[in-house]
Amino acid sequence: ICRVQPDVAAVRRAFEYLVPDELGDVVRVGTVVRVPLHGRRVRGWVLDADVAPDAVDAPPARLRRLVSVVSDGPPLEVVALCRWAAWRWAGPVATFLRAATPPNVVAAGPEPDVGAAVYPSRLEPDHPWARDALIVTAPSGTVALQPLAAPEGSTLVLVPSGADGDVAARALEADGRDVVQLFSDRPAAELTRAWDRARRGACVVIGGRAAVWAPVPDLATVIVLDERDEAFDDERAPTWNARDVALERARRAGASVRMITPAPSVEALVALGDLDDHDVAASHQAVGRGVRHGWPRVEVVDVRDQEPGQALVTRELADALHRAVDAGARAVCVLNRRGRARLLACRTCRELARCERCGATVTEGDAGLACSVCATVRPMVCLHCHGTRMRPIKPGVARVRDDLAALLPRVAVDLVDASTVATPTAPVVVGTEAVLHRVAGAGAGDRNGEGAAPVGVVAYLELDQELLAPRSRAAEQALWLLVRGARLLGARPAPPGVLLLQTRVPDHEVVVAAQRGDTLAVARAERARREELGFPPFGGLAALSGDAAAVAHACSALQRGAVQDDAARDAGVTVLGPVDDGRRALVRAATWERLSDALATPAVDAAHAVGRLRVDVDPRRI
Repeated sequence: ICRVQPDVAAVRRAFEYLVPDELGDVVRVGTVVRVPLHGRRVRGWVLDADVAPDAVDAPPARLRRLVSVVSDGPPLEVVALCRWAAWRWAGPVATFLRAATPPNVVAAGPEPDVGAAVYPSRLEPDHPWARDALIVTAPSGTVALQPLAAPEGSTLVLVPSGADGDVAARALEADGRDVVQLFSDRPAAELTRAWDRARRGACVVIGGRAAVWAPVPDLATVIVLDERDEAFDDERAPTWNARDVALERARRAGASVRMITPAPSVEALVALGDLDDHDVAASHQAVGRGVRHGWPRVEVVDVRDQEPGQALVTRELADALHRAVDAGARAVCVLNRRGRARLLACRTCRELARCERCGATVTEGDAGLACSVCATVRPMVCLHCHGTRMRPIKPGVARVRDDLAALLPRVAVDLVDASTVATPTAPVVVGTEAVLHRVAGAGAGDRNGEGAAPVGVVAYLELDQELLAPRSRAAEQALWLLVRGARLLGARPAPPGVLLLQTRVPDHEVVVAAQRGDTLAVARAERARREELGFPPFGGLAALSGDAAAVAHACSALQRGAVQDDAARDAGVTVLGPVDDGRRALVRAATWERLSDALATPAVDAAHAVGRLRVDVDPRRI
């Protein structure tokens, strides 16, 4: 008897099946099989290969038989990791098993020769990188991966993009390593061949978020590049993080962990421990120069001294743009506000522009004033005095693009936001943070900007919007935006780029960290704040959203469990909400383990059958 998890989105539980005698030798944990389910045949994974008859829900005589074996699947230890991740992020285990399974059919292979590859180690036993390490680099700095890879067994390297993976693969292949690239956007046949090679071990696996499930049997080292990068977060529920999965997998396998980042997260500090002076010195040597000198020149504009209405397009910004354009360089302006204006006021009566239907504030669009709540559109007319002249209080990137085009009449100005597909080529580009991904700079190599002019200025027009955002991770996220801008500019003295920060809080820790090149100061300050407030990783936090009935059902189940369970009361499991017409709620617990236990109860799981329910564990935007 085996227990199978069907690959069906609406089915979150496993079922028992009889294993035919002819399949007994090939069915193991992780094998992909085909089983009968409610009148049809579906794919599934074997979760338990040898279930005792007294542990099944029905008499063995009533159990259905496996239809066939489809393919080899993830090994036993990866299946166990998938089950842990399903508990950790309150999601169906099939989601993780799907990510750990090759897209095409793979025949069962022989047992791997674990530890077949032995490479000369370049590290002394007492070197700080010979143990778990958090390596802090400059934004434009690079760390040679060859000395960090395991001398025996397999190494797993997680990178935020395919371009980073290609660079790492070339360096490791030149060192004689057998490199396997596992990126989910590659063709299915190529991905299947890479998966098949990885399961034999003795290799270096390089890939993105999904590569953390690579079937290597001899994992010795895990390396994570840019561990704070949001590419490691899956925005779809379950909202799992590849860095946290890598840490758990390394712990289970007894492997070492090396995280390389210019701006460490609080989670990395807690998992690997804070850096002492010796580790910091070694990190500086990794890029051949001090971290401070790896940052571009930072100029801070205190907009408290600016004239009214000049807080975005300041005199300092105009001078920097003119200098960059005259020098043949490009300029990038960042403002995380889409559209023409997010908030307007009548120039005549000074009343805010509101929707006549629901009362919400309206935004400026091409067709006039539009309400983002009820989608009502009306001409540019004030409801209070019927005036037709509006003053933008919070201008968006479209209006700023027009202002910059007027400031630089002979220079092309491009607009970039999340919907932009083409690579901008104008000398001046303004947009949301998406512009930092679209423009090629000194840190982009030849990814998409070969032959393009260098970036001379990266200006954050309203940094306070990020620094003072009502989010628990605001400082950390703002610092990462600055890191991306610094990478476009490269290290000083060449090219002589400028990171221009316009802010009303020039003494904010993120601004000071950019000026000093000390990103650890931000992580340490964030750690103290989160520990005091009980935010992750010092507590459990989950956001519930979806249909009001499903959210109410889940909240009710959690509240009943907290009242009935003494352990829940001691762990401080609380439910805040529902709010927003019953569509959203927040769940807090003293530890993330207790939160995962509370969300894994059958009563909470049953809420998915009531209606659409999204569970976002460790939400990034709360």
